[in-house]
Amino acid sequence: MAPSRGPQALARTLHKTLSNHRGPVHVVRYAKGSAKYVLSGGQDRTIRLWNPDLGTEIKKFEAHGYEVLSISVSHDNTKFASSGGDRSVFVWDVTAGVTTRRMSGHMGKVNVVELNTDATVLASGSYDSTVRLWDLRAPARAPIQVLEEARDAVQTLHVDATTIIAGSVDGHVRTYDLRKGELRSDFIGQPVTSAIPSSDGTTLLVSTLDSHVRLFDTTSGKLLNAFTGHNHTSYRCRACFGHEEATVVCGDEDGAVWAWDLVDATVLQPNPPPKVHDKVITWTEHHPTDPGEMVTGSADGTVKVWRH
Repeated sequence: MAPSRGPQALARTLHKTLSNHRGPVHVVRYAKGSAKYVLSGGQDRTIRLWNPDLGTEIKKFEAHGYEVLSISVSHDNTKFASSGGDRSVFVWDVTAGVTTRRMSGHMGKVNVVELNTDATVLASGSYDSTVRLWDLRAPARAPIQVLEEARDAVQTLHVDATTIIAGSVDGHVRTYDLRKGELRSDFIGQPVTSAIPSSDGTTLLVSTLDSHVRLFDTTSGKLLNAFTGHNHTSYRCRACFGHEEATVVCGDEDGAVWAWDLVDATVLQPNPPPKVHDKVITWTEHHPTDPGEMVTGSADGTVKVWRH
């Protein structure tokens, strides 16, 4: 983890408001690499590609018959996966603007999809309590594996070379080591809405419906820190690391974006932060490389781009 040089102030100046979605926005993802583009998905069944610098919509992707709840962009930005109320997982060609394949098998809405690093494997987590793994290189449309340990809806996934981390409404974060064939289950005791590992994989940031964000040691499962003050009891909100992982950021149900120092868990000023969305902030994502930019998506129908 990066040594704390005192956390950098959060990007809190509104740069652009992206407001073409009709109805709540559920997910906002930066493109990979230098992340010049943003993809958002919403209740209106569309996925929209934006230039956040100019605030313009570049393309609209339409194939979902129900709300879009999740988007995962491939490493080379040529494709992305999406899921939602359809019970199917869609893979899209960015340039052509069409779906290249659709995988069905889930028995309920698909809350989350996540591609692995080289976009050869896709994981999907559903209201049906399962995680399904799909081989994108194989013509077969059946999943290569179904993980059935969760006892309630799977809300969040992280996939890397050897592990899959799944957070569920049942209060557990489960870490599957695919190489060793081992499962570790950490009981947090509250419905999990997001689980994000640090870049070096040593810690895990977990948000839950008791208005807590917690930082865990991934090896021992030990609680390292708890971040509180925000209101998060009913909806899927996402906490993430700020720039260089020196801070923790989370949008809440009152429409405010909270930030904490990673090391001592103090709330960064302003405390309390101002209300910047009219409804719950469903998604918060920091720019992968730029210290001075982040995006938020909200049930108020807007995506907001923040800069210093």
